[in-house]
Amino acid sequence: MAFDDIGGEEELTLPGISEGEILVIRSARRKRNISAYRQGGRIIVSIPARMSKADEHAIVPEMIAKIRSQESERTPSEERLIERTHELMASLAPEITARPASINWRPMRERWGSCTSVDRTIRISDRLKLAPDYALDYVLFHEAIHLEHFDHGPAFTEVLARFEDSELASAYLDGYEAAERALAEPVELKKLRTTRG
Repeated sequence: MAFDDIGGEEELTLPGISEGEILVIRSARRKRNISAYRQGGRIIVSIPARMSKADEHAIVPEMIAKIRSQESERTPSEERLIERTHELMASLAPEITARPASINWRPMRERWGSCTSVDRTIRISDRLKLAPDYALDYVLFHEAIHLEHFDHGPAFTEVLARFEDSELASAYLDGYEAAERALAEPVELKKLRTTRG
């Protein structure tokens, strides 16, 4: 656990089980309100600075549970991911007859998705759970093409180009990664300063 006191706010970073980091911010400006939201891969919970540790230990898990519940309601099931991939392949690449045997959400920070053509499994980054449909569709389509075209050669590129919103999807994914890097850098710098100081 790491504590910092910055501008009247105290941060408490707790490692999440599989959902990234959980960051609790004690704010002197916050009097009664408690808020929780997802920012990048982290869940941020902002509480009043005067809140007792006992209240914090009771309320923070409750707020995290609410965020995760809201997200799970909006997250497509793995069955729906397979259905959607079948729809995309049928309409955009009917000549590719291979279909995924399974599609699973995975905590991936370096990739948006991966495909193993041998057993026809696709893994999708959990960072896409709340992404716009066009971004998720783009990654699903991209990975499903790998069931037949194993590299990013001309045949793969020709099929991927059929995805109408590819530029928009690429812009979203690039923007998401840029925002993650921008948010991560200050936290890493703070950790570096506290270990040196």
